[in-house]
Amino acid sequence: MQGLLLLLLFLYHIFCSKGNSRKTTLVPPKCLQDAKASNARGKLTKLQDVAALIRNRHCRNIVVMAGAGISTASGIPDFRTPGTGLYDNLEEYNVPYPEAIFDESYFVHNPLPFFSLAKKLYTENYKPNYIHYFLRMLHEKGLLLRLYTQNIDGLERMAGIPSIKMVEAHGTFLTASCSSCRSPYPASKAKAEILSDKIPKCKRCTGIVKPDIVFFGEDLPKRFHSLYRKDFYKSDLLIVMGTSLEVNIEPFAGIVNSVQPNVPRLLLNRDPVGPFQGKCLKKTDVRALGDLTKSIQLFVDMVGWKNDLDELIQSTFFKGPSKPGIQH
Repeated sequence: MQGLLLLLLFLYHIFCSKGNSRKTTLVPPKCLQDAKASNARGKLTKLQDVAALIRNRHCRNIVVMAGAGISTASGIPDFRTPGTGLYDNLEEYNVPYPEAIFDESYFVHNPLPFFSLAKKLYTENYKPNYIHYFLRMLHEKGLLLRLYTQNIDGLERMAGIPSIKMVEAHGTFLTASCSSCRSPYPASKAKAEILSDKIPKCKRCTGIVKPDIVFFGEDLPKRFHSLYRKDFYKSDLLIVMGTSLEVNIEPFAGIVNSVQPNVPRLLLNRDPVGPFQGKCLKKTDVRALGDLTKSIQLFVDMVGWKNDLDELIQSTFFKGPSKPGIQH
């Protein structure tokens, strides 16, 4: 069941609290104007077209939306795979329905299933993959405005992406707080208590303490709401990868439409999702479907970063083995 425990934690990204996104209309960004200069219709049709925008430095404020699919190459299976997916492997947690283990109302009355899962999760050892280091390379090249991730596995941080460049939309295990009064609680202490089969309790109100991951029924972090409108307003390229963009993961799914109308959007995913479905795409939308790692490798080669990325990965491994992603 290597990695399966992590899979359970990705279920919460299907059911997030309600939120609103806002569309903004501005003049076409520079990157699209440059694209029009080489294409009479201003239409992007292939992965090469987007790669050319980056290669020629026409896109300098890239926003990335990432989901659970970017971590499957690290040994974390998706939740839909028969036999190994979430819905086929919940028996040991004895929950009445799949979402219960991350449901705020259920947690208050029966926190044991979650803490049983959390204890096993803390002992997992998993590492960033090629995709995470591609995101790091965007930052190293000075092109990453912000990474919006649904994941709580910590692999983006392990790959070396600064926290200031990330919005962990569905929370993190790196901090903890009271589920009742929201008072901060030392994450290292919470971890030690969970590993000792104890339920962390708030010193202020005696409420149950948990890692700061978003449960069903909870709002997304303030950082998400305070940044996404400004970031998507400024973005000149949106890359979407490894996410289902289903309507029931609002407000995360909805922000894909928050960029300026003429901003290029690139989907790198196993399947077409959200606004990238159907035969007729917007003239500034491009999709590359199939194995995500292979698509990223191809894209990196098109941009001309293959050697740089290989060196980055080698230098990271040379520093020594990675530590577990979920730690304090």
